[in-house]
Amino acid sequence: YALLHLSGFEDVSMDEIKSFRQWGSKTPGHPEFGHTAGIDATTGPLGQGISTATGFAQAERFLAAKYNREGYNIFDHYTYVICGDGDLMEGVSSEAASYAGLQKLDKLVVLYDSNDINLDGETKDSFTESVRDRYNAYGWHTALVENGTDLEAIHAAIETAKASGKPSLIEVKTVIGYGSPNKQGTNAVHGAPLGADETASTRQALGWDYEPFEIPEQVYADFKEHVADRGASAYQAWTKLVADYKEAHPELAAEVEAIIDGRDPVEVTPADFPALENGFSQATRNSSQDALNVVAAKLPTFLGGSADLAHSNMTYIKTDGLQDDANRLNRNIQFGVREFAMGTILNGMALHGGLRVYGGTFFVFSDYVKAAVRLSALQGLPVTYVFTHDSIAVGEDGPTHEPVEHLAGLRAMPNLNVFRPADARETQAAWYLAVTSEKTPTALVLTRQNLTVEDGTDFDKVAKGAYVVYENAADFDTILIATGSEVNLAVSAAKELASQGEKIRVVSMPSTDVFDKQDAAYKEEILPNAVRRRVAVEMGASQNWYKYVGLDGAVLGIDTFGASAPAPKVLAEYGFTVENLVKVVRNLK
Repeated sequence: YALLHLSGFEDVSMDEIKSFRQWGSKTPGHPEFGHTAGIDATTGPLGQGISTATGFAQAERFLAAKYNREGYNIFDHYTYVICGDGDLMEGVSSEAASYAGLQKLDKLVVLYDSNDINLDGETKDSFTESVRDRYNAYGWHTALVENGTDLEAIHAAIETAKASGKPSLIEVKTVIGYGSPNKQGTNAVHGAPLGADETASTRQALGWDYEPFEIPEQVYADFKEHVADRGASAYQAWTKLVADYKEAHPELAAEVEAIIDGRDPVEVTPADFPALENGFSQATRNSSQDALNVVAAKLPTFLGGSADLAHSNMTYIKTDGLQDDANRLNRNIQFGVREFAMGTILNGMALHGGLRVYGGTFFVFSDYVKAAVRLSALQGLPVTYVFTHDSIAVGEDGPTHEPVEHLAGLRAMPNLNVFRPADARETQAAWYLAVTSEKTPTALVLTRQNLTVEDGTDFDKVAKGAYVVYENAADFDTILIATGSEVNLAVSAAKELASQGEKIRVVSMPSTDVFDKQDAAYKEEILPNAVRRRVAVEMGASQNWYKYVGLDGAVLGIDTFGASAPAPKVLAEYGFTVENLVKVVRNLK
């Protein structure tokens, strides 16, 4: 915040500096993207900064390869990171570093603030490996600067790093709390203020004769000359370069202008998706691949991949190969078994701008990526997460691979739209909503087993989160609410109940998050308050369904772990059959 203030960011005034960590200030306890000008990414959770930066570097490389032309390097920047010992202890930084080395992201430069202290004490008690040796093994260039106050040595190390042809880690040895006579070099200054007496002693030790929050005018002048003015000149030169580029390459001008303005270069519309016949049967993971390939054919800046499960998650763009240093324009990314890093890299690519990105894994492994999903939501990044193998219908793989609590956990996250589509038609709609979202990430929760396209499913109505897919009487007195594969089950049960004289409605609710945002009138239209005989059916934890069915209703869900057996046997044992659902409804008064 001090550097942003000195660099001339009006958002970070001296009054805001004085309001550090106070309600409503521009200087929260950890920097937040979108809240304070000059913040490139929300940081705080250790390890995610360096991992997010990997995404920045990969985004720059892709856009440069796609749009730069001889004499017109309009996408051309390095990505710099300052990280500490704690960041490099976190596993996600190791995942990302391994990936960055593999990808040869040579415009990524990490300055490692190596001060031998963490919050609990000295790093010798918890972190003793040679970090530089480890990064050398990842395929990085590494260097050591012995004195963190030697600016010339740091500058020289950066210049050498930029010429190395590899991602670079520069270990800079520093003293935490430098200048504090009694606390420097200890964990006492890791996360706590010095206190009045030690602050006074530090001022004296550093020869700083100014009052608190008093900045000499010469300091402001130096920052204006060397940071603000230099940056303004560079920006003016870049804007002229872009203008000249548009004249020289008019065929690319509109796309580049859209990217710079923060828009997709091509608009995806509902008409891009083919109409589907009722009765068509396909797993929604396959329907997802069809839909994402529709998007890929239309949108040149759409790319993504999977954490070593592309052919199970069905996340492959069929017209492209794998992206690597030699094939920078390919749009399929092989993240390897690095779910957490995948999420953070996607966040970095989204933060960089100019791209629509997605990543896939098995739904049960969403636990590994969830911390990155949370930062997607917190930062308002429209990343799409493709989660397949969504329920106990996985069958033989057993409880380690059968999600139960995962839907409830993701639905509890603010600013995340979770879609569990009932068939290929709803899957198309969910993808359309995901790739046109501006500030909200999307989780697509998809099946391995085939689902039949229902007569009542509707592309347009998915945008409301819930809608009626079946009804046999205007004066219905029972409502079944279902998601995903259970919509087919609910419709089949409803038809059986109708044959027995029941008056019944079935509601498909592909997204509880989206439905909850609708106005009261629409909610009443779909779930009339007067109809209290309600059953929700979903192969997951039951807890969040009671707000829809009330204490008068029932939930056919799963509140235990799954089991290993052929899928039909597992579903029968857990009660997900037409016969059992009919029984559940019949048991309601």
